[in-house]
Amino acid sequence: MPKKTLPRVVKVEADEKPFTLRIDWDNGEAHPVDVSGLIQTFRIYEPLRHSPELFSRVRVGEFGTDIVWTDPMDMSADTLWRLTQEQSGLTMSSEAFRRWRERQAYTLDGAAQALGLSRRMVAYYEQGEKPIPRVVALATRALELT
Repeated sequence: MPKKTLPRVVKVEADEKPFTLRIDWDNGEAHPVDVSGLIQTFRIYEPLRHSPELFSRVRVGEFGTDIVWTDPMDMSADTLWRLTQEQSGLTMSSEAFRRWRERQAYTLDGAAQALGLSRRMVAYYEQGEKPIPRVVALATRALELT
């Protein structure tokens, strides 16, 4: 099996939107990435919640394998790449999600129940209002096999 190599971060800067970074990757791609979910969830990022100035001091870590604010406060490039893929809809487009639901003959309620989500979230995914997380895209594939 070929070795999977994830891109490395070559440049990072804080975007105008709160808790959003602009990341340039070594594969030539550049994307905004909303990291608010991580910052609000994990205790280690608490200083960033209260200091936009600290958030703006983000820098590329050694070898481009992470980004760093302070010595203990960093995020891995792997996590950031996964977020990039999810937020750009590359894991599954809203159109592909809608087609999956129709192939399975699910109503919005049926799809929500099958995926363990709220009906509202299924509607958001289908309308393209929210990015479809990788775990949801994988669940749709698994449900097609059953």
